[in-house]
Amino acid sequence: MQHRHGQEADPRETRLRERLETIRSRSAKSSPWRSSTQYLSRLVNQNGFVPVKTRLSREDIAFLAGAREDVLAFAELGVRLLDLHRPQEAGGISSDPDNPIRRCRACMSRWPCPTFRTMAETLDP
Repeated sequence: MQHRHGQEADPRETRLRERLETIRSRSAKSSPWRSSTQYLSRLVNQNGFVPVKTRLSREDIAFLAGAREDVLAFAELGVRLLDLHRPQEAGGISSDPDNPIRRCRACMSRWPCPTFRTMAETLDP
């Protein structure tokens, strides 16, 4: 597989990209439940469950089968990325000692780095 810049892609990157695209595609094909959750939350019985009868498409079943593991994996990925991409003082002489220049510990870009900004844009409501 060719990378965007003409170089050969790392097989690990290819595998990860394929997994992410599979999850994205499976999620997009499944039915959204957000509008149903308010109604369903009022139906919780004394045992803490909601008896649900519904029609599920093959796409919904495929999504539900892997949803828990996918969400756990993405949460772990997010936490690990945040652990890597944290600010640190860049050191050196600063014209403003009260607000020193900070850089990312992982990529050394000025803080906030592109990785952190992308995560914040994607995950902050």
